[in-house]
Amino acid sequence: MNEKLQEFESGSISKAVFNNALPAMAAMLMVLIYNLADTFFIGQTHDAVQVAAVSLATPIFLIFMAVGSVFGIGGTSVISRAMGEKRTEYARKVCAFCMWGCIIVGVIMSVFFWIFMGQILKLVGATDATWDLAKTYLNIVCIGGPFVLIGNCYSNILRAEGQSRKAMMGQLIGNLINVVLDPIMILGFGWNIAGAAIATVIGNVFGAGYYLVYFWRGKSMLSISPKYVTLKDKVCSGVLAIGIPASLSSLLMSISQIIVNSQMASYGDMALAGIGVAMKVTMITGMICIGLGNGVQPLLGYCVGANLWDRYKKVLKFSMVFALILSVVLTATCYLFCNQIVHAFLSDEKAFEYAVEFSRILLCTSFLFGIFYVLISTLQAMGDATSSLIVNLSRQGLIYIPMLFILQALMGINGLAWAQPVADILSTALAAFLCVRATRKMMRLGKAHS
Repeated sequence: MNEKLQEFESGSISKAVFNNALPAMAAMLMVLIYNLADTFFIGQTHDAVQVAAVSLATPIFLIFMAVGSVFGIGGTSVISRAMGEKRTEYARKVCAFCMWGCIIVGVIMSVFFWIFMGQILKLVGATDATWDLAKTYLNIVCIGGPFVLIGNCYSNILRAEGQSRKAMMGQLIGNLINVVLDPIMILGFGWNIAGAAIATVIGNVFGAGYYLVYFWRGKSMLSISPKYVTLKDKVCSGVLAIGIPASLSSLLMSISQIIVNSQMASYGDMALAGIGVAMKVTMITGMICIGLGNGVQPLLGYCVGANLWDRYKKVLKFSMVFALILSVVLTATCYLFCNQIVHAFLSDEKAFEYAVEFSRILLCTSFLFGIFYVLISTLQAMGDATSSLIVNLSRQGLIYIPMLFILQALMGINGLAWAQPVADILSTALAAFLCVRATRKMMRLGKAHS
C-alpha cells in the first residue's frame, strides 16, 4: 500500500481531508479565475458582438466538460471503492476504460458538432451578426474536444489513488496557459475570438498532456494501457451509473439559466445583466465548495470499500463541519464586499442596483453550499446512483425550474432571484435525508458481509 492510500486508511482525519480537499479547491478556484479572465480579455476588444458570440458558444464547450465529468466522477467513485477493497487490478481496468472512453467519445462529439454546426448555431440563437464569429470559435474549440474530456476526467481520477496535488497540477497548468495566452492571442496578435479559441485548445492540450505523461512515467498504481480496457465486470455500467447523474446537474444548470434569462429579459436588459453578475458573485462560494466535495469523495469512497465505517463517519463529520465554516466565511465575505465585486463587472447604475439586490438574495443560502456538495459527494462515494440522480435532477431542475414560475407569479422580478435559495434549502434537506438513508443501508450490508 502506498503512502497516500495509507493516509486514506489510518492517517489523521484532518490531515487526510485537507491534503485531498485543498488542492481540489485550489483547482476549482483556478477554473473560476480562468472563466472570468476569458470573458474579460474578449471584452477588451470593445466589440460586444464578439462577447455575445462567445456567450452563445460557451454552452457547447460546457457539454464537453460535462461528458468528461461522466468518466471522471464515475471513475473516481468506482476506483476509490475498488482501492478500499484492495482490487487494484479492477481499478486499473476502470482507469483504462475512462481514458479510451474519453478519446473515442471526444472524437465522436467533435465530428458531430462539425457536421451539424449550422443546426447547432440556430439552436443556440446565433444571429447574422454573431453567426460567423460563433462558428469560428466552435470550429477551433472542437479540435480540442478529446483533450477537454481527458483533462476533466483525470483531474478527478488521480484523487482516487491519493494524488490530489497532481490532479490539481493538470488543471492548473491548462488553465494558467489559457489565461496567459488569452491577452497575447486576442489583443497582441489581434486574432480576437479566434485567438480565444486557440488559447483554449492549447491550454486543454497541455492540461491533458500532463496527465498522460504522469501515467507514461509508470509511477501510478493505475493504468491507461489499452490492454486493461474492458466492458466486462460492470466496468462501464459502474462508471456511467454514477457519472451520468453527476453530469446532469451541469446540463440542467445550462437549461435553467436559459429559462432565467428569458424570464428576466421581460424586465429589461439591465435586469438581465444584474442577475448574470449576481450569479457570478455566488459562484465564488459555489466553485470552491464543489472543489471541497470533489476532494473528500475518494477518501469517503475508500472507507466504504474497505468497510471502515467508524472512520467513514469521522471523515464525514469533519468534512461537514469544515464545509459549513468555509461556506459561512465565503458567504460573509461576498456579502460584505458585494458592492465592490459587482462594480468590477458593471458600471451602469440601474444594472448595478439590480445586481446588488439579486446578489444579496442569492447569498441568503450560499452558506449551505459546502454541506450540499459534501452530501452529494458522499452519495457518489457510496455508489448510490439513484439517490445521486434524484438530488442532481432536483436542485437545478425538478425543484428550481417550477419555483422560477411559481415565485415569479407571486413576487414578480424578485421571485426569479428567490427561486434559487428556495431550491437550495429543499435540495440540501433532500440530500441529507437520502445520505442518512444510504449510509444506514450500506453499513448494514457491510456488517452482514464482514
